[in-house]
Amino acid sequence: MKTFRLMLVVAFAFCLVSSLAYAEDHARKGVCKADYEKFCKDVKPGDGRIIRCMLQHENELSQGCRDQIAAAREKEEAFVKACKPDAAKLCKGVKPGHGRIIKCLKANEAQLSPDCGAYFKK
Repeated sequence: MKTFRLMLVVAFAFCLVSSLAYAEDHARKGVCKADYEKFCKDVKPGDGRIIRCMLQHENELSQGCRDQIAAAREKEEAFVKACKPDAAKLCKGVKPGHGRIIKCLKANEAQLSPDCGAYFKK
């Protein structure tokens, strides 16, 4: 079940920001810019490496950046709560990774619960 939760967390990242590249770009330019430059500027962008680097330094980040991460976690938890039952029902045989669960949920959008479906209408 831990793998399933991780899969949904990764799926959330794709759903919320449409791609990890966007999330990484936002981390380099937004409220976390100074933290990125201090801790992760030498990390090669892509595949979530910058996000992982920032999380490794979470206790050292500025309050604004930590607040942004906390807000993203709250959204992630809400997404997982809303979409976990739908993913379990509609995407059981789908191998996690590379956005496959999100693709499955999108392909079954007409069958999604209203709470989960709302994430795909944003």
